Amino acid sequence: MKYNKLIIGMSLAMGLLASAAAQTTMKISISVAQNSHQGIAIDTFAKEVEKRTAGRYKVQAFYNGSLGGERESIEAVQLGTQELAFSSSGPIPNFVPETKILDVPFLFRDKAHARAVLDGPIGQELLAKFEPKGFKALAWGENGFRHMTNSKRDVNVPADLKGLKMRTMENPVHIAAYKGLGIITTPMAFPEVFTALQQGTVDGQENPLSVIMSAKFDQVQKHLSLTGHVYSPCIFVMNKAIFDKLSAADKTAFVDAAKEGAKANRARVDQDDANGVKELRAKGMTVIDNVDKAKFVTALTTVNAGFEKDFGKANLDRIRNIK
Repeated sequence: MKYNKLIIGMSLAMGLLASAAAQTTMKISISVAQNSHQGIAIDTFAKEVEKRTAGRYKVQAFYNGSLGGERESIEAVQLGTQELAFSSSGPIPNFVPETKILDVPFLFRDKAHARAVLDGPIGQELLAKFEPKGFKALAWGENGFRHMTNSKRDVNVPADLKGLKMRTMENPVHIAAYKGLGIITTPMAFPEVFTALQQGTVDGQENPLSVIMSAKFDQVQKHLSLTGHVYSPCIFVMNKAIFDKLSAADKTAFVDAAKEGAKANRARVDQDDANGVKELRAKGMTVIDNVDKAKFVTALTTVNAGFEKDFGKANLDRIRNIK
């Protein structure tokens, strides 16, 4: 009897050890806070991966750039030292140049247009471009439309931007466009931005309402202008070699989990867009919500001619014409 109990006890212990050994932990990171549109994306993804793989895969989430800025995270995923990341499009063109086209100012009419492009053939074609670069791109999420903040003055028209020192993402399309508006561009990784604004190293920055709120930029910026000048996608990326080792069922589980994460992410962006202006005004920001966008488009005429040459007018029109 005692012998049988010993055998059963040993079997249980070995079973527990085997199940513990069978669980694989992977890391995913974002540059902003957990309580944000990106936080809900990776938390939903982690929960869905665990559920869809019956606990065999666990995704550990890191927030606030604790594993480095977006560029460092993307590099780490490419190298395989980090399995996953969720990033804005900021540094992505440095790795997958074809995605640059999405950063052209005033390319998208609204979020519905942008989502239709990314979820349709154009977005899927772009996801495939990540594979030769060592990534599996799982799904498109979003930051939302980018707006400008600064500590100096209200911005109503492009001339108001002249001479402002603005932090930009490490993104060649953004930098070219903002220089065209007379901004002194200062590319900088996101984790450094709050301190740079606080210390006056830069006068301003530009980001969607979701980011402005989660990063508490209202504490260091007085003026917000709803320019909506660039739509900012986000993306779930995974190291391709690690993805390729998954079973067919687990590959599907990771892709579907990313789609669920993107759905939760977009819903939070919609919520932040609906409430953001009221909340930021309540926190003392001056909000210019009647920006003359036509003047911004006109100011970018020369820059946009360059983009048409770089990307091809037909490719830009293909995006513009999606209903």
